[in-house]
Amino acid sequence: MTRTVLVTGGTSGIGYAIAARFAADRDRVFITGRRPGTVGQAAEELGVHGVTCDATDPAQVAELAARFGELDVLVNAAGGLPRAAPGNVPPLEAVLAQWHSSLAQNLLGAVLTTTSVRDKLTAGSSVISIGSIGAERRGGSYGAAKAALAAWNASLSGELGPHGITSNVISAGYIAGTDFFRGQMTDERHDALVQETHDKRPGTVEDIAEMAHFLASRGARHVTGQTVHVNGGAFTTR
Repeated sequence: MTRTVLVTGGTSGIGYAIAARFAADRDRVFITGRRPGTVGQAAEELGVHGVTCDATDPAQVAELAARFGELDVLVNAAGGLPRAAPGNVPPLEAVLAQWHSSLAQNLLGAVLTTTSVRDKLTAGSSVISIGSIGAERRGGSYGAAKAALAAWNASLSGELGPHGITSNVISAGYIAGTDFFRGQMTDERHDALVQETHDKRPGTVEDIAEMAHFLASRGARHVTGQTVHVNGGAFTTR
């Protein structure tokens, strides 16, 4: 059966890989991103539907939700590190701006998107949100937002579960080959992060995509309210 799948932040990195995995099943996949050019290019490459949408903008999210009748899988993959505040703002205002950015990108976007499509979800649907090992390890404002995402997910699962809808978070460890670190990843830090894993390799976007695909499968219908760690064992080292 062809499913309808929505992947926010699906133009690059983890979101792109997740969209590709569902597209490989010939599901009807929609990806979103903030920049029209990037969305169009990624959609063409993947052979999916592209929609320009900022997940933190309620009006844009409402327009996105109106496109769907029913939705089988929602993947909240949009997120990222906080945007830098202008250099001329007072220190406390800079701190506030950083935290607002982290919460908007990594928590509120998922909350808004999920709420907007909630009445489109039916028995057998799945909500999957991308978290981070940073929620429990040295994550700063980004990690705090991801921790809040996991807490929200537990509540959401309790609300959706009686309707046959699952809701889970994938807590990703270090994933190589993305632009998450904005060019700031050094060889030394890469080696240190890999050394923390049990299998001595960085994670890949395909690792996360396969877990997302499983959590949306029939085999995972009794898995809900969980934060699933995909980090090669790095979480247990400290």
